[in-house]
Amino acid sequence: ELLLGSEYPRLWLSTFHSFCARLLRREAPLLNLSRDFVIYDSTDQLSVVRRLMKKLDVDERITSPRAVLSRISQAKNQMKNPETIRQEGFGFREEQIGRIYKQYVRALQDSNALDFDDLLLRAVSLFESSESARTRYANQFRYVMVDEYQDTNRPQYLLIRYLAAHRNLCVVGDPDQSIYRWRGADLRNILDFEEDFPEATTVVLERNYRSTQVILDAASSVINHNQGRKDKRLWTDRSGGNAV
Repeated sequence: ELLLGSEYPRLWLSTFHSFCARLLRREAPLLNLSRDFVIYDSTDQLSVVRRLMKKLDVDERITSPRAVLSRISQAKNQMKNPETIRQEGFGFREEQIGRIYKQYVRALQDSNALDFDDLLLRAVSLFESSESARTRYANQFRYVMVDEYQDTNRPQYLLIRYLAAHRNLCVVGDPDQSIYRWRGADLRNILDFEEDFPEATTVVLERNYRSTQVILDAASSVINHNQGRKDKRLWTDRSGGNAV
């Protein structure tokens, strides 16, 4: 955070999770949440999952706690509740994960705790349920810039839409560099940006300052086969270079 005035912060620089944690500390009562909530890290989360698996008689040799936790995180990033996982799941394993997920949510509530995914989900809930909070923060953050937009998931996408209700939004991203689908990133967020913001100006950054044209041509010949992408022609002033 940069302080450009003595009265209040004028510019915030943060990750999504740190922004949401700060937001929730301030606005927790609007969600019937205690301001002194704790944030569980991966070790805390695994401990809870292991305890619940033992309680529900789920064999760790068949389904590992880490795999269960990964599936729960994926579900949260897709904004799916435990019942949805159980209904959409195929086979006994998904049914078990749905049961653990339901107990996991309850266990965190009982401990006044949030995990990292909850930070995003609760912030979205805040803006969905409180018009005053939604308006106040949209007015506070008159300009919003998001880097690595191709890696945003559904909750992050909704947060951006709420914060940028004034439409003063700049995003930077490259569909060809989207590698986080396994943790919930939704490539449609950047592919559909012009549909969400039809008044936007698109600036395509095609000049490369790092690689030779040989490397760029080789990379382009591979990535051109992708179906979900926006076309661009990378070029550089650096000629020559060894064959790939």
